[in-house]
Amino acid sequence: MTSNNKSCLIKNYLFLLLFLSAISKSVDAQSKPNIIWITCEDISSFLPSYGDSTISTPNLSKLASEGIRYTRMFSTYGVCAPTRSSIITGMYPNSIGSMNMRTVSVNRDNSFLPNYEAVPPPEVKCFTEYLRAAGYYCTNNAKTDYQFAPPITAWDENSKTASWRNRAAGQPFFAVFNIEITHESQIWVRQNQPLRVDPAKVKVPPYYPQNNPIIRKDIARMYDNIMLMDDRVGQLLDQLRDDHLIDSTIIFFYSDHGGPIAWYKREPYDRGTLVPFIIRFPDKKHAGTSDDELHSFVDLAPTMLSLAGLPVPVHLQGQPFLGTQKPMEPRQYIFTARDRMDGFYDLIRSARDKQYRYVRNYDPDLIKYGDINYRKSMPMMKEILRLKDKDSLNSTLQQWFSSKMPEELYDEQNDPFELNNLAYDANYSDVLQRMRHEEQNWVMKIRDKGFMQEKDLINLMWPGMVQPVTLKPVVEKINNQKNEVVLQIKCGTPGASIAYRLNTDPPETWHLYSHVITVPASGSIRSKAIRIGYKESEESVYMNR
Repeated sequence: MTSNNKSCLIKNYLFLLLFLSAISKSVDAQSKPNIIWITCEDISSFLPSYGDSTISTPNLSKLASEGIRYTRMFSTYGVCAPTRSSIITGMYPNSIGSMNMRTVSVNRDNSFLPNYEAVPPPEVKCFTEYLRAAGYYCTNNAKTDYQFAPPITAWDENSKTASWRNRAAGQPFFAVFNIEITHESQIWVRQNQPLRVDPAKVKVPPYYPQNNPIIRKDIARMYDNIMLMDDRVGQLLDQLRDDHLIDSTIIFFYSDHGGPIAWYKREPYDRGTLVPFIIRFPDKKHAGTSDDELHSFVDLAPTMLSLAGLPVPVHLQGQPFLGTQKPMEPRQYIFTARDRMDGFYDLIRSARDKQYRYVRNYDPDLIKYGDINYRKSMPMMKEILRLKDKDSLNSTLQQWFSSKMPEELYDEQNDPFELNNLAYDANYSDVLQRMRHEEQNWVMKIRDKGFMQEKDLINLMWPGMVQPVTLKPVVEKINNQKNEVVLQIKCGTPGASIAYRLNTDPPETWHLYSHVITVPASGSIRSKAIRIGYKESEESVYMNR
């Protein structure tokens, strides 16, 4: 083991001691806030609460009126799987090897690569483990897509039936509900369903021809799907009211990235990463207000811990924007990126402040358009390619199929559609230099793995292209009490988390091991260990005799 690895493990061990100490001194479980995330997929700020009057979304509009509307919240990538890995870990995907879309065989053309899982450094955990260790009941319903298999230690429940309703009486909960109806695929899957939005009345972004009926219909379908999503939001809010939890739960709503129409999704620009984001507090604190500071999805994990009154691990790359650990100084920059998308390789890094977005194209020989098979099922994408083949694209959309420049710079206040590249305008040389410096500093600071060949990255995480296996946990008896035994569980794999269940637990139940446990003298215990990206260990069985 290298000295750096030893230092890392020592720091991780010390943090764990401090974390458990903080939990023991914290307030009782009932005073911890309940938290629910209602997430959807692939929408930009196409909502009335963000100034778009195309449709009505009564549930989200009410939520915004009773909460805080965030206007500068960004996903780390313009696509789901890398972004979801940053959400669950509080780490940038390109720092932990989870940046390529995807690491399993979904729409990939590069069959010379094996399916694999990202393996972050050993200190990296799913942040829900810290909540579970503090007594939270954590549920996910139901999408994960983290670029690694969700460890059994991450959730109390992880299924399409997962709900806060299955927790113990009085137990605080953290619950995630993902609504899929707004996903890109639903534009073509639902293309023959009844449409409540008039295609003739939708607003067409300036990227596209304004009077093309195919493009207008797909945009109308996108809005119709948003209306369906709003209905589902209302159902979840009604469940909270029925359970008398609406006034004791912090409610989050957001989309996993921008999207879903052509030249939005997958892009590291505002149109691919700027998302609607609303938080409602139980006391309607700051109701009807907006927050215009810069925030990133990498900030979500530390923010949840801060809201729960738990210490934020030092390795997390985001910063809390709520709770007791919110720093005095707000963010000055956020960072977004793009790497392989299915079978199409690219390497883009971007820095943004409140006014400008800087984009660095590390593969400037490519054209901007990525020929990704998956989205060719969308009628508007087929239509755009048809127009291209006929040389009938408008000058704006033609930019998508043009050669890249090494650098791009956009004034987001005056050019929100990011069409006028200022990087080569001498009047903006100072801005360009400053933003370039921030992007380069970020790449160096996080030790960006996107500059590696993917096969070398896999071999780094899976030596010999073989998935490492978590060592089998060892259960030790450390004390005997009257009719009870105190047990300690260890695992020799650095960074491994441990799950266990007693013989009296249902077969599907796995508790997170975070401290010594007491079991009946006649009882038995089963345990497994898992490090993110590794195979689960063999099961260890302890029978008290």
